[in-house]
Amino acid sequence: MEMFSFYNVENLFLPDPKPVHRLDPTQSGLRNWDEKRYRNKLFKISHVFQLMKEENGVLPFLIGLSEVSGRKVLEDLVEMEPFNSEYGIVHYNSMDERKVDVALLYDKSKVSIIDSETITFFFEIINKKNTENYDTTRDVLFSKIKYKGTVINVFVAHLPSKREKDVNKPKRDFILNEIRSRILEIVREKKEHVILCGDFNENPDDENLVKILYDNDHEKVLVNPFQELFYTRNYSTFHYKSGLLYDQIILSKSLFDNDILNFQNAQIFNSEKLSSRVKNFEGRPFRTYAGTRYLGGYSDHFPVFVKFEETKT
Repeated sequence: MEMFSFYNVENLFLPDPKPVHRLDPTQSGLRNWDEKRYRNKLFKISHVFQLMKEENGVLPFLIGLSEVSGRKVLEDLVEMEPFNSEYGIVHYNSMDERKVDVALLYDKSKVSIIDSETITFFFEIINKKNTENYDTTRDVLFSKIKYKGTVINVFVAHLPSKREKDVNKPKRDFILNEIRSRILEIVREKKEHVILCGDFNENPDDENLVKILYDNDHEKVLVNPFQELFYTRNYSTFHYKSGLLYDQIILSKSLFDNDILNFQNAQIFNSEKLSSRVKNFEGRPFRTYAGTRYLGGYSDHFPVFVKFEETKT
């Protein structure tokens, strides 16, 4: 059995340098983000994967991450148990205004990286004075990996958020359309496996995430196993009273019938240990911050994963 996981880790930043003046803005944008809180955060994130291993018997061989700031935080993370420096890192700095990126961790004993690149998007700013004439967002990370002689193309995304009456929807539309075009080329012409994971800031039943499953002839090329979880009211994050399943792993149909890895099931890793300690928020993620108030939890998202059956050794 093998596992692939995705986790929005909620603002994994290096500790802020001490401010010269008490009210100086911080690099992280977090309140009192010091070495102690950073180390606790690293322990919490690594502990998530230790729990995942204890519950399932293996660590994910590939892990997509979002809301990481720079390579150093990833290097510090993979040094810890249960990774023990046995995981490699694929990461590029994006031009996101909050300086948060996506990344891919991989088990070096099972996976080799053939190629990787970022897919960067620039959006024109209209009706704003005294600014640059474009806006940027988080890059989409593309990695071509080899697992047991088989090529798998992995996309890791963290799409623009829903805010201010969802002004970012056109950006999400554009980004997903670009990813869709790339996936169709890989699946149709190269006939290779594809995994698309991320925090899409959309639920599995939203138009974009339904459209991406089909080619131009309305033939299904991808499968989103998180649709069924969403329909049965399973959620990875929450906004006020609304449960959301923004965190998803979408697979090419080829990963359901091949001689290497076959899909078994999809899950949200919502262990009680990762859940809020407050009764009113029972069943929700135990987050690091609530606004400016430090809670010391894991993340405001639960990780998600899919299990594969190995069909060839």
